[in-house]
Amino acid sequence: MQQILQINPDDCTGCYQCVLACSNEHGEAFNPMKSRIQVFRFEDEGRYVPYTCTQCDEAWCQKSCPTNAISLDANGAKVVADALCVGCKVCTIACPFGTINYNADTGKVIKCDLCGGDPACVKACPTKAITFVNANTTGFDKMREWAAKTDAGSQKSA
Repeated sequence: MQQILQINPDDCTGCYQCVLACSNEHGEAFNPMKSRIQVFRFEDEGRYVPYTCTQCDEAWCQKSCPTNAISLDANGAKVVADALCVGCKVCTIACPFGTINYNADTGKVIKCDLCGGDPACVKACPTKAITFVNANTTGFDKMREWAAKTDAGSQKSA
């Protein structure tokens, strides 16, 4: 069963715990610039949106890599093999979502690797805005929520 990160921006408070947990997990330092997840702030609206690699089925980053440094691991994550990455940044250009970043310290690219199947960002999120769910059921919660709203509306009019 493949699992993926599911992000619900409505539950994000902008605490940045996910960002710090990710940077600590991968860089052994609390440094947001080394994190593979970021939180975009829309301060005018009072909204925060966590954003990271969505592990696309048809991963343009993987297809564009001239050294085949991006491969699929046992958890279904597209991971970067540092030994093969030459730091050309072609994958950063190919990613339509901008979720692959260049690490100047290492001369390699970094992207979410789902922490080997136990994402640090999920464990750190106090509001459960980020969850690790079965890839085949990602839309079910939204469907249930919509159905509950629709059902509640029809009961009021009866």
